[in-house]
Amino acid sequence: MSEHDRLRIDYVDHDGVDRLLDLVTYCLEGISLEFDRWEEEYVRGPGLYFAIVSGSTVADYADPMGDDRWPVDKCRYVFDDIDLFYQVAREVATSRDGAVVITVDGAIHGQMVRFRDLTDEELDRLDDVDEVEYADWMGSRHMSAADTSARHEVVATVTLSEEDGRVTVFTDGTFADAERAELGGDWRVDT
Repeated sequence: MSEHDRLRIDYVDHDGVDRLLDLVTYCLEGISLEFDRWEEEYVRGPGLYFAIVSGSTVADYADPMGDDRWPVDKCRYVFDDIDLFYQVAREVATSRDGAVVITVDGAIHGQMVRFRDLTDEELDRLDDVDEVEYADWMGSRHMSAADTSARHEVVATVTLSEEDGRVTVFTDGTFADAERAELGGDWRVDT
């Protein structure tokens, strides 16, 4: 084990990060369940892509997504007001494109980004990732989230599919997803 690895904080099993990941996931599930036009032809639902990162910058592996921004003047931290975070996420899900970057303390970066593909050299250095997992249903947003989750600086990525309302959590290049009919689990109230 290298000196760098011995000093690394395991955010994947960190209580605060677990809570953050749960809040982001439940928020996307709520947005999916709230939208009731998934079955209509030619209708695109809300879509979002969050990346929870351990560093303060993503400049080494991401590029700005044009002028698309998370409105930090309305909501700067996930934990400050969870209802407000949900409202702003719902707005962003229907009006902007790109990934929203959240640091492990819940701070939201304003600039939305496009993550760069992993290079062959980066893939070779990912010693804790055997292979990035993909599924047949994945589009570019989900494949990017899978790749991005394999980076050391990224704790997890979470997506909401604008195609069918599926919510997927990616960690270390693997994923766990829930189709819209499965969202909410035991607490889901069907109307």
